[in-house]
Amino acid sequence: MKVIQNILVPGKHKKPIVTDVFYKENKTPKKVVIFCHGYKGFKDWGAWNIMANAFAKADFFFIKFNFSHNGGTAEQPIDFPDLEAFGNNNYTKELDDLESVLDWVSSEENFKNDVDLNHITLIGHSRGGGIVLLKANEDSRIKKVITLAAVSDFGSRSSTVGDLENWRKNGVKYVVNGRTKQNMPHFYQFYTNFKENENRLFIENSVKNLKIPLLIIHGDNDTSISLDEGKKIDSWCSNSKLEIIENADHVFNVSHPWLQESLSKELEEVKNLCIHFLD
Repeated sequence: MKVIQNILVPGKHKKPIVTDVFYKENKTPKKVVIFCHGYKGFKDWGAWNIMANAFAKADFFFIKFNFSHNGGTAEQPIDFPDLEAFGNNNYTKELDDLESVLDWVSSEENFKNDVDLNHITLIGHSRGGGIVLLKANEDSRIKKVITLAAVSDFGSRSSTVGDLENWRKNGVKYVVNGRTKQNMPHFYQFYTNFKENENRLFIENSVKNLKIPLLIIHGDNDTSISLDEGKKIDSWCSNSKLEIIENADHVFNVSHPWLQESLSKELEEVKNLCIHFLD
């Protein structure tokens, strides 16, 4: 198994996109899977490395990365040492980062014998699920898309529109990270960027336009993003399948740090559903 971690992929926004690849180095073209983390997430969270290994063992070329402004750095990709970057993140930067990763894997000489660029799938968790739904509609290189506990609408999120008057006045609002106890800033540019790009960021339209297969996976015990959002996404798409994981919370019963060597029962079920869908 070949695992290369913390590759610095150049992005469009002056910060590198810290990226991992997992694959069997056997010079056989493999379907490409690109995973996008969610809000307050990162590529090494919880059991994502175990999941990446499982996909690679199943003969996929698996890529995961930190969005350039997720708050991690090249030196410290885990957690959020760069809160200034976090505050300057927005949805269109994340779409640009994903495009940069797609461009990179499509042109990287080192992988050219190990990737099948005719089969690229995006997987997104939570907010990343919204990002992959938008990008799948925009980019014809993407042939399948999978969402895990995805949001169905960016316009109704508290990070997008909550407390507007004070936010505008102060230029910043803060959200507490329950695990790290950091006060994480959102600068007002997050809202203005959303309003300027509202049509592009309208997930419902993107899903209705999708012509490729879509797998929607959601836990029935998700208290962060309601299962109703998964059902909405499913209702908008003519080529989708909704899979509901029993007793699964928003992160499929994994936590960070994850010290076990295997996936939770619920995330194992997610992995199996994904691989079946991709084969």
